[in-house]
Amino acid sequence: MSRLHDGRRLLRAVLPALSLALIILAIWALNPRAISYFGLTLMLSLAVPVALATVGQMMVMAVNDLDLSIGSFVGLVGCVTATWLRDEPLIGVLILVGLVLAYMLVGAMIHLRNLPSIVVTLGMFFVWQGLAILVLPKPGGHAPDWLHGLMAVKTPLVPFPIVAALVIGIVAYVGLMRTSYGVILRGAGGNPVAVSRAGWSLLRGKMIMFGLAGFCGVLAGMALIGLTTSADANLANGYTLLSIAGVILGGGEFVGGRVSPIGAVIGALTLTLAGSLLNFMHISPDWQVAGQGAILIVVLAARTLINRAGVSA
Repeated sequence: MSRLHDGRRLLRAVLPALSLALIILAIWALNPRAISYFGLTLMLSLAVPVALATVGQMMVMAVNDLDLSIGSFVGLVGCVTATWLRDEPLIGVLILVGLVLAYMLVGAMIHLRNLPSIVVTLGMFFVWQGLAILVLPKPGGHAPDWLHGLMAVKTPLVPFPIVAALVIGIVAYVGLMRTSYGVILRGAGGNPVAVSRAGWSLLRGKMIMFGLAGFCGVLAGMALIGLTTSADANLANGYTLLSIAGVILGGGEFVGGRVSPIGAVIGALTLTLAGSLLNFMHISPDWQVAGQGAILIVVLAARTLINRAGVSA
């Protein structure tokens, strides 16, 4: 019985990697030349900002909340990066630090007032987007030269997006899963009563997690502008749903503070490559979002079947 339980647990753990492997195999079957250094670099060019936004969303979901504003926040950061950070670096840095602090205050407000995070962050979606339009009323701006150069780095053997995704996943995994305070932060979502009784501040924990989400959002916005070289207030609005899907695809859940940093990054890579797969299948861009949703549904269905099999056993 224990071996069966361990086997199902292992299968749930490897399901995100298996999904990614199947996407890669499908791309290889349709276009073998795409699975090369140049091909992977091209297909995964936007994987780094998506992975960072997904990890940011994961931080919020780890404390039983949901962030519907991460997309517009990344867009705001992009506008600040392409304007203030390029022209007035010191002011730009201060603005970005202030945005992270604002994210922490949002977490504090949700906790202190016991407000639904979906409602609060939906409101913040429009706040961030409004500020982005004020900073950059129309598409434009330029990426700082050093940032564009960083995102254009050519790493040996393995494409830079894969190396960056590995670093993001490992750092998030070590910080959240392998440190004592990381356990406490996850406990604030998994068992807040026990954490509070142990003397740890739930308010501080939620503020830290929202702050980390904001920090990841800042990095995502900067990485995105380093790739696109210019900004738009609506550039990253789709990142909200992509980040949620990436966390869920990677093994995270909406309740209980159950998240997987490595799985979240794998989920982000899977969704990024799914777009390329749908292009190779000559599916219209109008239907590609539906195709990505279908992939997510299939993986969730497989996870549900595994969980039900474990319960029946």
